[in-house]
Formats: sequence, structure tokens, C-alpha cells
Amino acid sequence: MRAIWKGAVTFGLVNVPVKLYSATEDHDVPLHQVHDADGGRIRYQRVCELDGKVVPYEHIDKAYDDGEHTVVLTKDDLSGLPAERDREIEVVEFVPSDQIDPIMLDRTYYLEPDSKSTKAYVLLRRTLEETDRTAVVKFALRQRTRLAALRVRGDVLVLQTLLWADEVREAEFPALDETVKVSAKELTMSQQLVASFEADFAPGEFEDEYQAQLRKLIDAKIEKGEAVSTADTFGEAAAEGEGEGAEVIDLMEALRQSVEEAKSRRKSTGRKSG
Repeated sequence: MRAIWKGAVTFGLVNVPVKLYSATEDHDVPLHQVHDADGGRIRYQRVCELDGKVVPYEHIDKAYDDGEHTVVLTKDDLSGLPAERDREIEVVEFVPSDQIDPIMLDRTYYLEPDSKSTKAYVLLRRTLEETDRTAVVKFALRQRTRLAALRVRGDVLVLQTLLWADEVREAEFPALDETVKVSAKELTMSQQLVASFEADFAPGEFEDEYQAQLRKLIDAKIEKGEAVSTADTFGEAAAEGEGEGAEVIDLMEALRQSVEEAKSRRKSTGRKSG
């Protein structure tokens, strides 16, 4: 795996240098569009509406249009934003794990220790395990500020980005407002049906049937000679850059000061712990 980001998890004055890796990958069979008459590849080009010319990706900027004004944002403009330059995964608070609604979960990443000493990493992992807490964190990735849940999976810290509250739609279905009577007999029978399907979840036992059938179809066409040469079809994707992580200095002292500051902050705000 290739690290897509480097930085540090920070809680209080404690820094945990980490590397970020995508925890999931797409297993779909890659398909592209072709002309049905001759099998020629259909490609999309970035064409400027003013001069009609194809524009190389490196000469493309982004813009915002409110209907009256267009504001062009260059790559330097975007990379210069303070949030984009920040290489910290900042712990905002530690919350009971069951308070995070699964509907808010988005992408999942693994965090690897990026220091000669893994003590701070292991300490954070064990603290989350033994307190049954999930750390709510904020960080910047790919020109977006992210809210995420930092939790433990086995021996690894896992970061799951969260949707923002206004990105989750409310379920408003008039039919659910109606009063529906369910008899005790119906409920008992339904529970018996559930019991008949009970099992321990084993993800590896399930297969993406569509992709398996698609691969079988492709192999059959190749075997029958219905394939055409596809040399020089694909290019290589550019590798993403990596940042720098921070080192941990005097872990116990940082912990002590952080606890004192957290207590002082809670007293000043009058906020109670969950």
C-alpha cells in the first residue's frame, strides 16, 4: 500500500506521528466506452468554450460562479489555505462509541505509526479500547476539511471520515405517520423467522455475483476470439505526494499538561463529560 498522507494525531499536547492509507479498494472489473461500429475507444477531452482548444490538465484551474461573478481559484490559492497546509489530525473530543450514527460513516483509512517509537500510538489505541470511546477528529485532506471518527480495529487505529450533519437527509415519509397495529402473533412469527436466519457475520463468505459473472463473460469472449488488441490504451496515474510527521517529546509531561488544560477548559465552559 502507498501512504496518501503523513501528519500527526494530536490530543492535547500529545503528538502521534502517522501515515494514512486507504483501507478499501474497488474490485469492479474496469470497463470503458467504445464505438459499437468499430470498437474504437471513446475518450473525453477538456475543451475550452472560448477558443475550442483541448486544455492540458496542468492548465486547468477551478472557479466559482454565483450567476453574476466568476472567481477563478488557482492551485496556489487552494494549496495556500491554512487548513490545507495543516498536517494534523486534531482530536476534538472523545465520545461514547455508540453515539456515532453509522449513516454518517464515509471512507475508511488505516493509520500506521510514523516514528521510531510506537509508544504514543499504542497508548492512544489502548486508551480508546479501555474507555470504550471513539475520538472525533478534524483534519484536511484533498482540499476539504474532514470530520472523522478515530477508533480501534484489531491492533490498528482506523480513521473513518464522517459526513457533515447537513449532508445527511431527514427521512420524511408520510406513510410512517399512520398508526399500524401489529398483533402479538405476527410479531412472534416474525421473530421466529429472524431466528431461522441467525448466524455470525463472515464477510468472506459472500461474493459479488455480478462481477464474477462479468469476468466469466469476458473470459469466454477472449477464448472465442471475440477480443481486439488494446495496446497503448491506458496510462499511468500520477503518484500523490507525502507530507511530514511530527515527533513525540516527553509523553508523560504532555499527557499531564493536557489533562490539566482539559479540566480547566471544562470548568470554564461549564460543560459536563459524557
